[in-house]
Amino acid sequence: MGILSRIFGRGAAKPAVEAQRGEVEGDDESWLVNAYATLREVLPLDFPHRLINRRDLSDPEMAGHLEGFAGYVMGRGDGRMTAQRYHLWRHIQRVRNQASFTVADEDLPAMGAWARRANAVLFFPDGSVRDADMNALITADGSTDTAAALPYPPDALERRTRTLAALEGFTPKPPASMPPSLGIGEVELRPAGEVLARALGLICVATQGESMGKGDGSLLTKLRERNPAGIAALTPREQAFMLAEAPDNQTTVAMGWRYEAVNILAWALSIDGIEPGPADRIVDAGTLTLAMLKSAQDKDLPARVSLRPAAEILDALDLAWRQHWIVRQARQNGTEPVGLDGGVVMERHFALNWLTGFHNPPGTLWDDTDTPS
Repeated sequence: MGILSRIFGRGAAKPAVEAQRGEVEGDDESWLVNAYATLREVLPLDFPHRLINRRDLSDPEMAGHLEGFAGYVMGRGDGRMTAQRYHLWRHIQRVRNQASFTVADEDLPAMGAWARRANAVLFFPDGSVRDADMNALITADGSTDTAAALPYPPDALERRTRTLAALEGFTPKPPASMPPSLGIGEVELRPAGEVLARALGLICVATQGESMGKGDGSLLTKLRERNPAGIAALTPREQAFMLAEAPDNQTTVAMGWRYEAVNILAWALSIDGIEPGPADRIVDAGTLTLAMLKSAQDKDLPARVSLRPAAEILDALDLAWRQHWIVRQARQNGTEPVGLDGGVVMERHFALNWLTGFHNPPGTLWDDTDTPS
C-alpha cells in the first residue's frame, strides 16, 4: 500500500479542489504540501519536489497567515484544548519559515526526512497537519493519531533531559511530557546592546522600588546623573513608575524584584562578577547595583559587550521555565516549594523569555512579555 493510501485510506481519491493539486514532472500523483519549520534558516529542500513558494517572518503577510493557521488548528473538532493541540499551537507560534511545494507519493519518505531535520510540521490538502512520519497531529475533524509526535530539535530534547535530572529532587516534579523550550537553531537572541540597555533600565526601577519601599524617597535625580542610558531605556510603564510621587505598593514591590531580572541579564552579558546563584537566594542588591552603575559609566561598553553562547542561555531558560512550573504548581496545591524562591524564579523566567523570544512573538516589548508554564 502506498503512503497516500495509508494516509487517506485504500483507494481514496485526492481532494477535488483543483488548486490543491500539483504535478511533479513524470508523476501525476503529486500533493500540495505546506511545511512549517521553526528553524531560523530553513534547510534546502533536498528531495524531489516542485517549489511553489517560500517565505519567512520578513514577509508582511506571514504573521497573519500563521495566526489564521493557529486559529484553524484550535477550531478543529470540538475545539477542546488537549496536550497535543496545545503543543501544535505552540509549534505554529515558533514557526519562522514556510515552504509550499508539490511532492509525489513515492517521494514522501524523503520529504519526511527533510521535515524531521527542518523541525517542520506538514499541512496536507485533506486539512490534516502531520508529522515527519505522516502521522496526523490533527485532522480536519479534530482527531489525532496516537503515534503522532511533534518535532523538537535534538539539542532541545537533550537539554530537557538534563534539566529534569537536575530537578529530580524537587516536589512537585515537572512532568516528562512538558515539552522542550528552544533549540539553538530556533532561537534568535536580542542584540547584546539591547540587552545591556534593558539591564541598565531595570536597575533604575529596581533601586527606585527599593528606595520608595523603604520610605527613603525617589532616586530619579541621582539616577539621571549616574545612569542616563538606563533612564533613556525605560519602558512606558517604568517611566510612569519613576515619575510617580506615590506609586502604589504593589507596583513598588514588583519593581523592587527587578533586581533578579537585572542579575540574569547581566550574567547573560558576562558582566564581571555576576552569576545567577541558587534559585532560592535573592541577589545581593548592593553589589549588583554597583556593578551596573559602573557599567553605565563605561561609554565604550555598548560597543564591545557580547552575549554568552546561546547554549548556555538556553540551559538557563529551560531550567527557569521548569522551576516556574514547580512554583506555580506548588502554590496551586497550597504549598511553597522547598529550594526555590518564587520571586527569583519568576524574574529569571521573565527576563529569559524576553531575551530568547520564548512563548512570545518576535519583537515583543518588555512590558508585554508573557511567562506561561
